Amino acid sequence: MSGPKVVRPRDKGDVPSDPLSRMRHSASHVMADAVKRLRPHAKVAIGPSIETGFYYDFDTEPFAPEDAARIEAEMRKIVAEDLPFVRHVVPRAEAIERFKSRGEKYKVEIIESIPEGEEVSYFQHGDFIDLCRGPHVERTGDIKAFKVLSFAGAYWRGDERNAQLQRVYGTAFPSQAELDEHLHRIEEAKKRDHRTLGKQLDLFSFDDLVGPGFALWHPKGALVRQMIEDLIRREVVRRGYQPVYSPHVAREQLLVTSGHLEHYKENLFGGMELEGQRYLVKPMNCPFHIAIYRSQMRSYRDLPLRLAELGTVYRYERSGVLHGLLRVRGFTQDDAHLFVLEDQIENEVRDCVQAGQDILDLFGFTEVKLFLSTRPESFMGEIAAWDRAEASLRRVLEATGRPFEVDEGGGAFYGPKIDLKIRDALGREWQCGTFQLDFQLPQRFELEYVAADGTRQRPVMIHRALLGSVERFIAILIEHFAGAFPLWLAPVQARVLTVSERAESYAHEVVARCRAEGLRVEADVAADKLGAKIRRATLEKIPYQLVVGEKDMAARVVSPRTREGVQQPATPLDEFALRLAAEAKIPAVGAAPTAPQALE
Repeated sequence: MSGPKVVRPRDKGDVPSDPLSRMRHSASHVMADAVKRLRPHAKVAIGPSIETGFYYDFDTEPFAPEDAARIEAEMRKIVAEDLPFVRHVVPRAEAIERFKSRGEKYKVEIIESIPEGEEVSYFQHGDFIDLCRGPHVERTGDIKAFKVLSFAGAYWRGDERNAQLQRVYGTAFPSQAELDEHLHRIEEAKKRDHRTLGKQLDLFSFDDLVGPGFALWHPKGALVRQMIEDLIRREVVRRGYQPVYSPHVAREQLLVTSGHLEHYKENLFGGMELEGQRYLVKPMNCPFHIAIYRSQMRSYRDLPLRLAELGTVYRYERSGVLHGLLRVRGFTQDDAHLFVLEDQIENEVRDCVQAGQDILDLFGFTEVKLFLSTRPESFMGEIAAWDRAEASLRRVLEATGRPFEVDEGGGAFYGPKIDLKIRDALGREWQCGTFQLDFQLPQRFELEYVAADGTRQRPVMIHRALLGSVERFIAILIEHFAGAFPLWLAPVQARVLTVSERAESYAHEVVARCRAEGLRVEADVAADKLGAKIRRATLEKIPYQLVVGEKDMAARVVSPRTREGVQQPATPLDEFALRLAAEAKIPAVGAAPTAPQALE
């Protein structure tokens, strides 16, 4: 097996050394130069490369859509000038004066945060200079195909108390063909946007009267969610977990003991005074499951104890980062906490990883990457315990025989973790499953069990989520399948469409026969023309449209039509109901996945 790839943390001044990231970061400098040429009064902030391109933040008036073409045209001039990128290393004081003389207050603030004695460098092409560690391409002419994509607002240093800046997003590729393919994927992503499809398919909504970041699940969306949650409930019971429920609020002292008040304070949501005690809304399920463990003395024979809950939690997210179901303030985790002996750790974590892989396979995510996330800068407990925990997780990953990456410093404040990342139909990566090994919370809550020799010992905790946030996972599914859920998951599996009102009674008979097989079927008996009914069902991405007229009624058949427009032969009603029921059966965990809707 090849060794793990190490992904080290970096600040926004660092640029990955791969050629594409270098070119994109160089393009961000060229874009900043172009904006300064067009708006000399604009002040530059930061401009890193990101996974799919780059961006740059400016202190200037908002951009208009037509500014994208102007910025691009100016960038093309700078690229055509083929200017060299030249690195300058200067004393910190000199760098401050140089940028201060240009009125670049954000760059000055960044330099002032650099420790005394640390090297300061800036890059120059033509008359434009930018504080940067590099590296860059040799010349502006080395930047090939690029595009200015969009504009957005952004707070300086991500803090809403600071100035709001104007962010310009762009991307660059080695060839025009690669850029064109990327732009096609962007357009496809817009069509698949779960917020748009959520409205089109009547799955969920948000309401300002309820509050931003709190989703309202409509009947069809609730059906999809219920199917997923029921599947998770069945699977965890099959794997030896015990279901529990916990309240949505607790005394503040619970979160003091757990460390969340100290390490997670900025994300805690709400609070109230009751009978002289302060209560907080639940941000995590783990302290509540610990309270269940503490309710009685445990024996080593009771371990591993696996407690599972689809628990709703609430976390304060700044309004600027809320994004449909992907980033909300109230969400449900498919959470579990395992209380284990130290020599049970690796078996239990291995089973967790396999369960995560099996569940993701079921939904069609066969490309899953493994990550080991290690001790962060802010952490609880002794380093020796962390080292033991990290070593255990590393052995689990090595035993899989699969490559994995190491995310240095990416662990939770109470323990290292293994993360599962999936790739969707558009090639985007999403983190889903996570398995965190925790020596710290059992210590803080003084958890104990009676060992075989009669002594009191400390258990170890494993925090386990297979999908993560149910809301977020459904958003990913909507975009992965472009709203065309596989038949077993579709909220409406078939709709009966009448040719005329004379077939209405038969349409209801078809619905009743299909529902008798446990299928989710409804009828459209509106006075509209058949073409309008077909268009409506197609837009709603209903898997089957069953057209019925007087001849179908006389013959007791249905004429199925798929959402892709494929007309199937007329089929006897009983035969079709049984066939559809077999096709709609929920696949077993580990069965062959359903392919997502192909890119158009």
